[in-house]
Amino acid sequence: VGDGAPANYGYTNSGYSVYEEENERLTESLRTKVSAIKSLSIEIGTEVKNQNKMLSEMDNAFDSTSGLLGATMGRLRTLSRGSQTKLLCYMMLFALFVFFVIYWIIKLR
Repeated sequence: VGDGAPANYGYTNSGYSVYEEENERLTESLRTKVSAIKSLSIEIGTEVKNQNKMLSEMDNAFDSTSGLLGATMGRLRTLSRGSQTKLLCYMMLFALFVFFVIYWIIKLR
């Protein structure tokens, strides 16, 4: 080999070629996996934003329900401060009314 190149130059070049092909294949596989992870993380971020929005809406709904319940409890306290016999009479009349409505519904069937 008179041109100054080593005798095994062709063999070494083909060995590097195999390694380069393997590196390219692994690089492409890694690129695919990174792309999948990126799209998955974007989907997770979108889902987290939607869940946070729903939680905020639920928080607002619970706040309004809490206000309504507070007002109802205030009315109940006012009612309970009245005479106990009057309250007991109202409760008995209400129970009788509910019993009558249930009896009427059952009888119609």
